[in-house]
Amino acid sequence: MANGTVKENAVSTGRSAMRMGPAELVQAAAMARRFYLEGKSKIQIAEEFGVSRFKVARVLETALERDLVRIEIRVPAELDAERSDALRARYGLRHAVVVESPSDAEDDGVDPENLGEVAADLLAELVTEGDVLGLAWGRSTIHMAVALDRLPPCTVVQLTGVYDAGTAERGSVEAVRRAATVSGGEAHPIYAPMLLPDATTAAALRGQPGIARAFEYFDKVTVAAVSIGSWEAGISTVHDMLSPEERAHYASLGAAAEMSAHLFAADGRRIGRDLGERCITVEADRLRRIPEVVAIAGGGRKAGAIDAVLRSGLVTSLVTDTAAADLLLHETGAQPPRPALERADPDGA
Repeated sequence: MANGTVKENAVSTGRSAMRMGPAELVQAAAMARRFYLEGKSKIQIAEEFGVSRFKVARVLETALERDLVRIEIRVPAELDAERSDALRARYGLRHAVVVESPSDAEDDGVDPENLGEVAADLLAELVTEGDVLGLAWGRSTIHMAVALDRLPPCTVVQLTGVYDAGTAERGSVEAVRRAATVSGGEAHPIYAPMLLPDATTAAALRGQPGIARAFEYFDKVTVAAVSIGSWEAGISTVHDMLSPEERAHYASLGAAAEMSAHLFAADGRRIGRDLGERCITVEADRLRRIPEVVAIAGGGRKAGAIDAVLRSGLVTSLVTDTAAADLLLHETGAQPPRPALERADPDGA
């Protein structure tokens, strides 16, 4: 995502560079061209010019100091490299990609669509041939699937049931099919609601042949994409599917975030495990064993939820926006006690 470019100027390089004589300027420019643009080693340059490699090193160092050579690190305008690196370091993530928030975006809790586009590029970078890619329900993962235009050959499996069985063709199922079509691999969708009335009904559905086949792939998933929701109306799918009494109950337990039908307190502890028993979803311990779990979530209203899920240790990488990143870096609680890559037990105290 980063490109290094070198600008060369051997004619007029400012007052400090003009202290070098014309022969020195020409030689320094030629050496810099060989080293930075042509990729030659200092030893090769030294042999070509009949000098020692130590002199080549001094000339290249002087060229940088005197502005004869300028090195620029560029990333696409929509990516914020500084915030990305700071976020990665704070949470011990493998990858953190921060996207510029649209200037006219309303913070309504809905992930900006450009997060899905960037996440699609990240998946194309992370997935290798023969991997098993898992996709959980979420508007951001659906946007990501729509934006996919390249993937190595891989198997794609759905990790959660659908928000509404009537929208399956336009939601998670279609996302799985889209990713499989792009990769040329097998698709294993789940034609079932995410949330069931009780644990008995959920267990019966898990035993159905089609759903059981998808579940068999859960332990084989190598890369997963998930969404994060805050525990409030319109921002968490699971929250919206529950009755007012159930919402109040889980709120009383300290629910701050939801990911793949798993609830988390602000400190990253998983709570309300009984809810998971009623859901068609990948279990938390299976998520923890997946080598790469990419969360896609943005917006200031989701910052607290993102912080909670990152503290759980279940996520290894994050795609977010500057609005959420600024809050995560400056307004969330103390430094997470354990890096996410240690994959902390989400049920621990």
